[in-house]
Amino acid sequence: QVQLVESGGGLVQAGGSLRLSCAASGRTFSSYAMGWFRQVPGKEREFVAAISWSGGNTYYADSVKGRFTISRDNAKNTVYLEMNSLKPEDTAVYHCARGGQGAYNSVEGYDYWGQGTQVTVTS
Repeated sequence: QVQLVESGGGLVQAGGSLRLSCAASGRTFSSYAMGWFRQVPGKEREFVAAISWSGGNTYYADSVKGRFTISRDNAKNTVYLEMNSLKPEDTAVYHCARGGQGAYNSVEGYDYWGQGTQVTVTS
C-alpha cells in the first residue's frame, strides 16, 4: 500500500514563500509521475503541477506558472512544491498524488492521494 504524507503548509502573507514536501512510502516511487493538486471548500480539486518519473518533464497550471516549482528527489522518495510570490487565491489544501493512467492534469490521472496540507495566504 502506498502512503503519501504532505508537510510544509502554513500561514503566510501575500508575496511570501512556502515549500511543501510529500514523502512517499514504497520502493517504486521513482517509477511514477507525481502531481500536486489543491482544493478549497465547495470547489473541485484543481491541478497545480506535475513531474515525470525522472524529473525531466514538468507541467504547471497557468495560474501558478512562473511562481511555483515542482521537483523530486527519488533517493528520498520525496516530491516538493516550491511556492513563491504567493497570493490570497492560492489559499487551499494542497494534496500530492501518484500518477496512474490518464491525463497529468486530471484527478482521474492519479491513483494514490495524500491527506493534504493547508496553505493560507493573507493579504
